[in-house]
Amino acid sequence: MADEFARIAAYFAPLAGPEGRGLADDAAVLIPPPGRELVLTVDQMLEGIHFLPGDSPDLIARKLLRRNLSDLAAMGAAPLGYLLTTALPPATPESWLESFARGLARDQEIFGIKLFGGDSSSSLAQISLTATLIGHTARGAALSRAGARPGDGIWVTGTIGDAALGLAARLGKLADPTGYLTTRSMLPDPRINLPLAGIATAAIDISDGLLQDLSHLCKAANLGATLHAATIPTSPAAAALGPDYLESRLTGGDDYELLLAVPAANERALRTARGTLPLTKIGAFHPGEAVTVLDEAGQPMTFTKQGWQHF
Repeated sequence: MADEFARIAAYFAPLAGPEGRGLADDAAVLIPPPGRELVLTVDQMLEGIHFLPGDSPDLIARKLLRRNLSDLAAMGAAPLGYLLTTALPPATPESWLESFARGLARDQEIFGIKLFGGDSSSSLAQISLTATLIGHTARGAALSRAGARPGDGIWVTGTIGDAALGLAARLGKLADPTGYLTTRSMLPDPRINLPLAGIATAAIDISDGLLQDLSHLCKAANLGATLHAATIPTSPAAAALGPDYLESRLTGGDDYELLLAVPAANERALRTARGTLPLTKIGAFHPGEAVTVLDEAGQPMTFTKQGWQHF
C-alpha cells in the first residue's frame, strides 16, 4: 500500500471542498451560512460489528456517510460536509481504497457535501472508520429528543425492520429472493429532505430499533407511549416472510428511518411537507413510562428485548 500522504493525495484530496484546503493543512476552516447554527454528529463503523469483512467498500463508505446524515435529519439539519478517519490493516489493497473513495464521491454528489479533512492510520487486524458530519439549521430550530407532549402522535418514515431482516439474509438465516432487504441493510436512505421545523416536537432516527429509540424519546420527555402493531409499516419483502419476524423488525435496528412526535394540529402540515415520502402514524404519547405495543385485539405484546445494545 502507498504511504499515508500518497494515499491521501490519491484518494481523499479529490473529495475535499475548499474548507479542507486540499487536505494540506492540519485543520479545515469553515464559515457557517449566515444566520445559521452548526449541528455536528459523529459515528463509527467497525469491521465485524457494523459491516461484514466481505462487504463492498463503496457500500461501506456510503453507509458510513448515511448513518451520520440520518442523525442530521433527526435534528432537522441540512448537511454541509464531513471529517473522515480511517484505520486500515497494512495488507489492505489499493483496490479497496479506490472502491471506498468512489462510494464517498457518489454520495457526496447525491447529498451535496464535501470532505473537510480527517486522519488516516493503520490498524492491527480490522478496519475502523469514523465520519463526523457537519450540518446547519436556523438559529434555535434544531430538534431534540425531549420535546414530545401528551397526545402527540408517533409517526415513522418508510418501512420498519427491513435492515434487520436484510442482515439476517446476509448471514444466511432467511431468504431474500428479491434482494430488497439486503439492500436496505447495506444502504440506508437518510431522510434529510423532510422539513420538520415547526411541525415535529421531537425526533430521533431509528438506529437501535423502533422500540428502543422510542423509549429514548419517552425518557427524554418523561412520557409513555402506545403503538399499534398492525399500523407499523411493512415492506412487501418483509410481509412475505410472515408475522414471525415482528420482534426482529421492531428491535433489530439499522433502519435509519425517522421517528417523530407530531401534535394533531400539525398533521396536515406534515402530510404536505413529506412530498412523496411514506409517513405513517403508529401510536401516541401519553403520561406514564412504558412503551406498549398492542396487537390487533388490543392486547399488550411482550418481546424478549427492546433493541440493539452497544455494550
